[in-house]
Amino acid sequence: MNGMDAGFEGVRTPCYVVEERLLRRNLEVISDVASRAGVEIILAFKAFALWRTFPIFKEYIGGTTASSIFEARLAVEEFGDRAHTYSPAYTSETFDEIMCNSSHITFNSLSQYSLFYPRVDEYNRGVDAVKRISCGLRINPEYSEIDVDLYNPCAKGSRFGVTASDLPADLPVGIDGFHCHCHCESSSYALAHTLEHVEQKFGKYLSKLKWINLGGGHLMTRADYDVDHLVALLRDFRERHPGLRVILEPGSAFAWQTGTLVASVVDVVVSGGIKTAIVDVSFTCHMPDCLEMPYQPGIVGAESLPADAAEFAKDGENIYRIGGNSCLSGDYMGSWRFENPLGVGDRIVFEDMIHYTTVKTTMFNGIAHPDIVMLCMDGTTKLLRRFCYEDYRDRMC
Repeated sequence: MNGMDAGFEGVRTPCYVVEERLLRRNLEVISDVASRAGVEIILAFKAFALWRTFPIFKEYIGGTTASSIFEARLAVEEFGDRAHTYSPAYTSETFDEIMCNSSHITFNSLSQYSLFYPRVDEYNRGVDAVKRISCGLRINPEYSEIDVDLYNPCAKGSRFGVTASDLPADLPVGIDGFHCHCHCESSSYALAHTLEHVEQKFGKYLSKLKWINLGGGHLMTRADYDVDHLVALLRDFRERHPGLRVILEPGSAFAWQTGTLVASVVDVVVSGGIKTAIVDVSFTCHMPDCLEMPYQPGIVGAESLPADAAEFAKDGENIYRIGGNSCLSGDYMGSWRFENPLGVGDRIVFEDMIHYTTVKTTMFNGIAHPDIVMLCMDGTTKLLRRFCYEDYRDRMC
């Protein structure tokens, strides 16, 4: 079978496969960084929210971060602890529920602070000290090394955070912390440069704070990431600001290269000399970042080629585009070279398809949603979720 790992032959396609061994490997790295650096690292649901895996996470970390009322409820109801919550804009109708499910609430703007902090203050007066909410402001250091504006929260005109020039000389009443997020799959050296800008622009406030949340995008589980530099960097920062609790909330780092999306070829079409293998999954429905970024994912057992290689493939070369099964004309990617010709029934295994996939999928066209399976430490597979027609129907009513 083209592109098929022996351990996946028994799973029904389409199917996301989370590997427990790889998940634990990442969690061990993250837990080690937190311990050595003396910081807190929590899980950002926006990248990974498969709650049936939370018992594993809770062996290594103690908290989560949410960006909506549903994520905050997930933190309490499935992880068992209140969330560190940030949203670009809270609404009056849901804010009481946000408070009930949050240990920390970060405001995106001074206007949001003015509107909602009085409600937090009133809430805190009516609960025990352990249930009180700590409030923060998101800051914009006006610096980022992210090249793609789609993912750059510090791009010109960004709607995220308060710039140093817009902050008053004295912090607003009740603000305990800053939240700063300006990374995306970034290195520790990008964080070092960010901290320079934060200290330069916001340094006068740091001694007055209880905590600083350095956001996500710290890809410490990537093979080439300099973990020792990260630990030293965070230690040095804490030494300069000894009263400050430091929090990181990566998403991708937890689920980075922890699993795959297994698909089957359902047809091979040739048009204009281009061979397209159509599979039982969709890029737009099940791998949206492939089209948003875009980036070409790896396929097990296949060689990734320049995107236009399929257009210039010679007769006899096993070079294919991969086409999704939705009606969107652009639901395809290419090109890959396979060892053997592709045929109906062959398995295609897309690599690194656990982070920012299941949290972003759609049921566009009513296309069947992939199963979600865990490959356990003992080699057995455990079905975490199987979707059905009613899941689609009930979203449409």
